[in-house]
Amino acid sequence: MSRIWIHIILLCPVLLLTGCNRMSKNKGHNKQVNASDILGNPDYPAISYGGYRQNTRDIQPTISEIKEDLRILYAMGFRLLRTYNVHLEEASNLLQSIEELKKENPEFEMYVMLGAWIDCKNAWTDLPPIHDEESERNATEIARAVQLTNRYPDIVKIIAVGNEAMVHWAAAYFVQPWIILKWVNHLTDLRSKGELPKNLWITSSDNFASWGGGGKEYHNEDLNQLIRAVDFISMHTYPMHDTHYNPQFWGVLPQEEVLPDTVKIMNAMLRARDYAISQYRSVVSYMKSLGIDKPVHIGETGWATHSNEHYGPEGSGATDEYKSGIYYKLMTEWCRQNKVSCFYFEAFDEQWKDSANPSGSENHFGLINLRSEAKYAIWDLVDQGVFEGLTRDGRPVRKTYRGKLDNLMKDVSIPPVNQTLQMTE
Repeated sequence: MSRIWIHIILLCPVLLLTGCNRMSKNKGHNKQVNASDILGNPDYPAISYGGYRQNTRDIQPTISEIKEDLRILYAMGFRLLRTYNVHLEEASNLLQSIEELKKENPEFEMYVMLGAWIDCKNAWTDLPPIHDEESERNATEIARAVQLTNRYPDIVKIIAVGNEAMVHWAAAYFVQPWIILKWVNHLTDLRSKGELPKNLWITSSDNFASWGGGGKEYHNEDLNQLIRAVDFISMHTYPMHDTHYNPQFWGVLPQEEVLPDTVKIMNAMLRARDYAISQYRSVVSYMKSLGIDKPVHIGETGWATHSNEHYGPEGSGATDEYKSGIYYKLMTEWCRQNKVSCFYFEAFDEQWKDSANPSGSENHFGLINLRSEAKYAIWDLVDQGVFEGLTRDGRPVRKTYRGKLDNLMKDVSIPPVNQTLQMTE
C-alpha cells in the first residue's frame, strides 16, 4: 500500500497541518487577540467542538471531561473552537474550562466562536413550523450569549447567530433571513453602545446556498442586508452529502477504471475538494455582485467515516476513514494556503446526533472516535507523539485499525463509475 502514502505526501507537502510545533509561537494568554487577528490566520486553526459522550444531550459533559478534550485539541494545534448553542451547560462549562486551563498554564491559548441557536415558531414540536415567525426562545438564547461573552471577553471573540437556520432543507426549524438580521443588528447595536466588547465580531453560520451561492430562491433584500450587516460570512459546504444528493462531481470516470484503486479514490477526492471550493467561490461571487467585499470563511465542512445510509457502501460509497482523511488534508491545506479559516466538523464523534441509528453518518464526523482512537486523518499526529500523556475518558489516544493501513483498506469502497461525470469533464 505504499502508493497511498506517496499520493498523500505528494499532495500535502506540509503533513503537520495542525501540529503543536507550528503552534509554539502562539504563547501567552495575556496578549490581546481579536477576531481580526485570528480569522484567516493559519497560526490559529479552527474546529467545531461538541463534548457529548452519551447518546443524549440530557447528560452534559463535565468540566473535567471538557478539560481532557481541550488538552487534546491544544496539543493538536487548534486555537479556535466553534460551539452551537448556549442554552445547555456545555457552552458555559467549555468557557469555564478554558479559563481554568489558562490559569493553570500561562501558555494555554484558546478562543471561541460562540453559537446562539435560532429556531422558527413551533420548531421541534408537534405543531407545524411557522418559518415566517420566530421562536420565543430565541431572545433568551441571544441574551445568554451576550451574558457569556461579557463574562469571558478574553475567550469569546465571535458570536454566530444561528446554525443552518436559513437553509430550506432544515424544514423543522428554518427561519427567514430577516430574523437572523434582526438579531445580528441587535448584537451590533449592543457592541456600538459598549454593551459588548468593541472588537467582538458577529456573523451567522449557514449553508452556502443560504448565503446566495446557490439558487435564486434565496436571493432577496433581507439576505443582502444581512450580508452587509455581518462582520464576515461563515458558510458551510459538504460534498460528502452531495455524493448522493448532487453527485455530478462524484465517482470514477470510465477511462479511470484501469487505474489502481488508490488513484481512483484520490481523483474522486480531488473533485470533491474542488466542488467544495466552487461552493465557497459562489458565495464570494454573490457577495461581490452586491458591491460588498468582506471576509468569507468556512464555518463547517467535513466528511463522515461511516454510514449505513445513502453515503455508505450500498449508496455512493463515500464514507470511510481513508476518504475522510484525504478530504481533511486537502481542505485544510487549501484553507491554509488561501488564508481561509475552516471550522472543520468535527473534533470528536458524538452519538446523540442520530441516537436511533448508531451507524448513521451524523455520529461519525469526528477526527477522534468514542473509543479515544485517532482516525486515519490524524494518524501522523500519533506517530509524532502529540498525544503522549493525554487521555480521553481514561483511555490514551491510539490509532484506529491498530494503525494497520491494510486493515483500514478492507473497509474502503471504490466510488461508482459515473458516465455523466465523463460528459461534464
